[in-house]
Amino acid sequence: MESSNAPNAGIGKEEAPKLQIYPTPNTGVLPFWRDKYEREAKKYWDLFYKRHQDRFFKDRHYLDKEWGRYFSGAGRKDVLEVGCGAGNTIFPLIAAYPDVFVYACDFSPLSPEKMSLVLQNIKKVLKPTGYVLFRDYAIGDLAQERLTGKDQKISENFYVRGDGTRAFYFSNDFLTSLFKENGFDVEELGLCCKQVENRARELVMNRRWVQAVFCSSGGATSSSEEASVRVDIFNQAIIEPDVAANTLKEPMNDSEVDMSEGVAFEMFGLSSFEDNEMIEVNLRDRSFKIEVLSKEYQHTCRSTGLMLWESAHLMAAVLARNPTIVAGKKVLELGCGCGGICSMVAAGSADFVVATDGDSIALDLLAQNVTANLKPPFLAKLITKRLEWGNRDHIEAIKEENNEGFEVILGTDVLYIPEAILPLFATAKELIASSNKGLREDQQPAFILCHIFRQVDEPSMLSAATQCGFRLVDKWPSKNSSSPSESIISSWFSENGHEVYLPSPALNIMYFQVE
Repeated sequence: MESSNAPNAGIGKEEAPKLQIYPTPNTGVLPFWRDKYEREAKKYWDLFYKRHQDRFFKDRHYLDKEWGRYFSGAGRKDVLEVGCGAGNTIFPLIAAYPDVFVYACDFSPLSPEKMSLVLQNIKKVLKPTGYVLFRDYAIGDLAQERLTGKDQKISENFYVRGDGTRAFYFSNDFLTSLFKENGFDVEELGLCCKQVENRARELVMNRRWVQAVFCSSGGATSSSEEASVRVDIFNQAIIEPDVAANTLKEPMNDSEVDMSEGVAFEMFGLSSFEDNEMIEVNLRDRSFKIEVLSKEYQHTCRSTGLMLWESAHLMAAVLARNPTIVAGKKVLELGCGCGGICSMVAAGSADFVVATDGDSIALDLLAQNVTANLKPPFLAKLITKRLEWGNRDHIEAIKEENNEGFEVILGTDVLYIPEAILPLFATAKELIASSNKGLREDQQPAFILCHIFRQVDEPSMLSAATQCGFRLVDKWPSKNSSSPSESIISSWFSENGHEVYLPSPALNIMYFQVE
């Protein structure tokens, strides 16, 4: 499923509400995966730190500013850090206060129902006059919003990330109740809110943390008065793309943005950690190296356009062995994703190629793959454009590139949910070239789909095609094998006696033309 489009329901001049091509998140993580993430939590965190080492989280320099009074003064201060990770808190603390003695421990297999046990263990080792300093992600944080939209919810405010590690987002009420039930009083409770804007990409990042200080109930320093509650709203920070890379290393100012590499990628299109992998695709006498999302992250990836699917591999192989399909023609690929392998192969013989997708991140990676694999003059024949099916502005932008229509339109695994079928065919009808009665059937403008039937069945596809003015001319494999010589698609597989690589026996090809 190379597409990551969010099409409109119609094509008319009055733009209809956009259609979300992915199912609305409402089921969350399935029980099988929930149990697996709990059972193998240690493994996922070990892989996380093996991969990122100390580069993912920034050093926590806010400790001195926020809680310096707890570490200063005469005498040795004994500090226990629970969940130390790679030491992003420990080392800045020791640098600022050389006299502190730090005990650091980390625990990976932890879920919300085990939090009470953790606090009970902490209370056993906490001195009567000691404090628990707490800071973690708060509900409403950008990261939580992103995970909510990807069906990665395990339970209330508890989510799994794309790499299998998990994160909990705290509310003030939940945190207060949790500590009070386990014998602690609240000394301070605060909400830290910071906002970063990337004007170039028109993105705003809202980060939220809950910050609190607790002490043992009845301790010498505890107060019977209600704990002070504060909300810190820092000024909005504007970050331009050319300095984005430095935000992972250098503090901005007093309202420093605590940003992980993953959030930096979301904001700036940067991938400073290696979450992608390179796939080599060998087609006849050509080899392509395609960068896609690593398989480690694909099981929770919302954008199917960040992967290379079997249908794209098959269609690219067909085009490589049968360049006459697109030779001298104008070609449009719908929902090509980050790979764009069919468009790149087509550029070898076509007159002009437009590779499109609805996902901006997939398009960014597509541009990199095209530049890395194509050289002049073929590179000049291929452009990438954003196209959400049914989006009038996007369609008109494509027409500005080619107002005569496309002789060949390709789509590989672009049908993911039934609601996407009609906008797909309607968009193709808007952009396909007119029929030419002077040409034989296999030279007429065609809309070619290659896919594995999943949630969309053939009758639904044929119904949508008919509504939009298309007719099915040929399909493969065909149940009617009495006259294979008359099949357009079968001829692609028999040319010169060569067999085309078939990555999956479930693949289908459908060949449409305008009525």
